[in-house]
Order: sequence, then structure tokens, then C-alpha cells
Amino acid sequence: MAKSFTSYVCQQCGYISPQYLGRCPECQSWNTFVETAASTQKQPSVNRQAASGAVPVKLADIKKESRQRMSTGINELDLVLGGGLVNGQVVLLAGEPGVGKSTLLLQIARMPVLYVSGEESPEQISIRAHRLGLGSLSSLFLLAETNIEQILSHIENSRSEYRLLVVDSIQTMWSSELTGAPGSVGQVRECAYKLMQSAKRLQLPIVIVGQVTKEGSIAGPKVLEHLVDTVLYMEGSRYEELRLLRVEKNRFGPADEVGVFSMQENGLKEVIDPTGSFYTKRDVPVAGHAAAVVMEGSRPIIAEIQALVAPTELKNPRRVANGINLNRLVMIVGILSKHLRLPFERFDVYINVSGGLRVEDPGSDLAIGLALYSSINNIPLPVGSVAIGELSLLGEILPVSHQTRRIREAKKAGFTAIFSADQSTALHILVSSLKKTTT
Repeated sequence: MAKSFTSYVCQQCGYISPQYLGRCPECQSWNTFVETAASTQKQPSVNRQAASGAVPVKLADIKKESRQRMSTGINELDLVLGGGLVNGQVVLLAGEPGVGKSTLLLQIARMPVLYVSGEESPEQISIRAHRLGLGSLSSLFLLAETNIEQILSHIENSRSEYRLLVVDSIQTMWSSELTGAPGSVGQVRECAYKLMQSAKRLQLPIVIVGQVTKEGSIAGPKVLEHLVDTVLYMEGSRYEELRLLRVEKNRFGPADEVGVFSMQENGLKEVIDPTGSFYTKRDVPVAGHAAAVVMEGSRPIIAEIQALVAPTELKNPRRVANGINLNRLVMIVGILSKHLRLPFERFDVYINVSGGLRVEDPGSDLAIGLALYSSINNIPLPVGSVAIGELSLLGEILPVSHQTRRIREAKKAGFTAIFSADQSTALHILVSSLKKTTT
């Protein structure tokens, strides 16, 4: 007879402990253990190799098949996916509450879609659909269900009616084969695994909505990201108009593309030319302002860098970064202090990338450095100038990838002065020539 016992499972990494722990020894997360009931009943042993019937196949003997993609009707989403959805593809769409995940998924419901909702009733979804002008869609089917077996049973019986399955969200789903509560590690892992198996067997694309924790990671075990084919993050704030759809993993396309949307009253609208959304042209030069050309996937974008260097009496001056990595800001401040002999130890430093854009491209280093130099010396950069380059610890300006495309985009946007490694390979020489032209 099966005996049950209680264990504690970390909701971040799946570590199992016989007793409650405040901090997980595996992933070092705090207060993530949840009590879970388990069974000691042994499962019958199965010869997995005999059951699967899999045999080795030579790579040269595998025929290359062209996968047909299914357009979502939204060009920015198709760009991020690599051209559209693929039959059998499992997509994980994650983002903070209220960022627009459900809105985006409703807007692709112009194809036959089964929308499984575990958080909202069909009436609530209908209200949103009417607000978006989609209330008359006959291709959208709503199913308010959280039991994964019931959902898959419906899919098996009605496969030909739908071209896409949306599950909103995976943290509300549960399997009757497990005893854990919905959202626990075991339930999330099991439900995602069952959905993945059904997608491959039925060749049905599935989009799974995932909740995001306050730390910015997907709630639930990390194995959730490993099971799916594509991981998309929707970034933005409910107080900002712009939304960025960033791909973190994609087995069927590029893994570095970014889609840009604007949240309007009637839903998400595509931003065809994002440069105007992230950069504001100024006719009068302002100290602490610089422009950078960063690569977001395959497209160059003009980003506006704002710097403020203010005197402080604190023993440890502040270093605040919004839109860039704080460690990178500290490194750039160190480079300027060493090679330009700037007294940053007596100043607080604030950096902001306007428009809510998050910049990880090292090609923005030179623009950040020039913005800091401009602010601490109160010397505005020339109007119509843009900076492209990476800074080394030796004070050198290094060329970056796709430099020709970046320069072409800058000229297309109307910039006339381009600072890069082509002008000077040493930061102090570039700054000296810049000082002469601005005085």
C-alpha cells in the first residue's frame, strides 16, 4: 500500500528537503520552499529503450525538410519568432502583470485559436476583446479550465478546429496525477511537459503564458524554460507607452531579435521605426546628452543617453544606472577617472536611457563616456553628433560589430558628426579634439 509523506520543494530550482528551510542551498533563494505531499509507491520499471523503439540515425541520412511558418498577422511578433509560428512549436511568453501579454495574444486570434484561461472568466476576456475591437471574431474559442487532462482531452477530440492553443497561465494549471497545488514546481513541470508532448504529437503550436517574479525571472522551475522551444519576454511598465518583446531562446529562429510595440487604448500597435520613440532631437546642445547607435537583434536603433554628474559630500558617491548594467557604468567611470583624470570620487553619477530601452550593447560605451564627460565639465556635445564604440580598460576606443550598418543608420537619421574608432583609437585624443571644437 502506498504511503504518503511531506517534503518541501524549492519553487525556483526544484530542490527537495525533508524539512522547511529559509534559504535554498541549491539556488540561494529565500523563502521559496513549499510543503508538498508525495507518495512512496514505486512505479513499475519499464524498458525505456524497448518502449520508444528509437535507433541511431546517421546525420547525413536525415533529409532536410523546410518548415512552413504560420504568420500571426503581427509583423513585429513574426520578426521575433523568426518569420512566424511553426507547427509543434511551444512558446513561453513571460512578463510582469499588466504589461500586455494577454492583449497581444488576443490580437493574434484572427486565426482559429483555443484560448484556455485559468485566471479570467470568459466574460472578462470578452470585455477586453470588445475594447480591442475583436468582439465579433468567430475564430476565437474560450475555455475556462485549469485541469491539464481535461484540456488535452478536448484538444485531442477537436484538433482540426484550431490552429493555435493559448494557455494563460501555466501557473494556474494542475494535473490530477500529482498532489501539489497549482503553481508548485511539480505541477508546473508536469503540465508544461504534457503540453509539450501534445504539441509535438499533434503538430499544434502552443503559446504558454508565464508569470514573472519581482526579481524579473519566470516564476516556477528553470526547467520550464528548457522544455519550450521559444522564450519571449515582454518588457515595459504600465506607466510607459512602449513595450519591448525580446526573445531569449529560439530553436526555430534568431535568439536576439526585439519587437517594439506601443500600448494604445485599442491594444498594442507596432512601432515600425523605433528610433523616433527612443531619441528626441534637440536644436540646442545640452550638457550630459549623447546619442548612441545600438543593435537590437538585426536592427540598429538610435538611443538617447542622459547623464547627470552632481557634487556630493557622501563618503561613497552614488552610482545609479537606469537602462544599462550598473557594473558597466562603474567600469566606464573608472576608465574616465584613470585616463582622463576626472575626479568622479567627489560626484554622484546618474545614467538614464530614455524611452525605457534597456541597452546591453557594448557599442554604447563611448556614448555613455562622452555623456559623463559632458556633464562633469558642463560642455555640451555638438548638435547632430552620435557615438559608436566600445571602451577598453586601456582607454582605447574599439570598433564594434555591424559598424557600417550603425553609421548608415546614423546618417539616415540626420546625424552629421559621428564619433567612433575611425576618428581616434584613444579616448583622451578624441576628447581633446572634442574640447577644441566646443570651445
